[in-house]
Amino acid sequence: MEVIVSKRVPRYFETEELQLFLGDAFLLLKKMKLESVDMIFADPPYFLSNDGFTCQGGKAASVNKGGWDKLAEYSVAEKHAFNRKWIRLCRRVLKPNGTIWISGTMHNIYSVGMALEQEGYKILNNITWQKTNPPPNISCRYFTHSTETILWARKNEKRAKHLFHYELMRELNGGKQMKDVWTGGLTKASEKTEGKHPTQKPRYLLERILLASTEEGQVVFDPFCGSGTTGVEAVRLGRQFIGFDQEESYLKISKKRMEKELKELKELKKLKE
Repeated sequence: MEVIVSKRVPRYFETEELQLFLGDAFLLLKKMKLESVDMIFADPPYFLSNDGFTCQGGKAASVNKGGWDKLAEYSVAEKHAFNRKWIRLCRRVLKPNGTIWISGTMHNIYSVGMALEQEGYKILNNITWQKTNPPPNISCRYFTHSTETILWARKNEKRAKHLFHYELMRELNGGKQMKDVWTGGLTKASEKTEGKHPTQKPRYLLERILLASTEEGQVVFDPFCGSGTTGVEAVRLGRQFIGFDQEESYLKISKKRMEKELKELKELKKLKE
């Protein structure tokens, strides 16, 4: 694929279709070519790791995700500065007609929305992902958290229009306009066979996002790629992919999943021939 990240930066894993990089997203973003990616999907830290508890499989479990999510102990200003910084760096690598999708919960999404506007983006949609099988609230002091928000924004360059496959989305929705509330289950166990990530998104969610806002052959970028769902779907749909993560254990999962997907695509191609 085209050289988008400096050749001097070591590749953790690379094929013709994708590149994975191990390291700090802030540092790696500065090594990227300006206006080089068509779409960004980001699932940044939610700042949930506060030593609390949730429910998993009917049992109490810690909400702590890892050191990368420990900003919960910092001030609101520090957390907002974190969001502004990575969002600013992402804007410089996004093409003039490119868009960015950012997933979050009430713990970080308000900061993300403000940061997008402060850094010059135009917010296009506020998608509500309604989970059909959320974990129960074991404290019994709040309503059960059953939604996440996904903000979709464009770079806001006046000289360019963003890509949106309106007709395809309408077709997938039975001939009706697709609304900004998407309903579906949490990530299936079958999507975690190569390893588990605490905030792994389901494939159907990334499939819809990619089909809505990218074309085959375009470059998709994820600065916090985790277990690689964005990359797996990008490769399956014929897009190119670049992913960053600072946790090698997660990149190992990404690598395994993408190798598996590439193998399946190769075998499918042979059958069609």
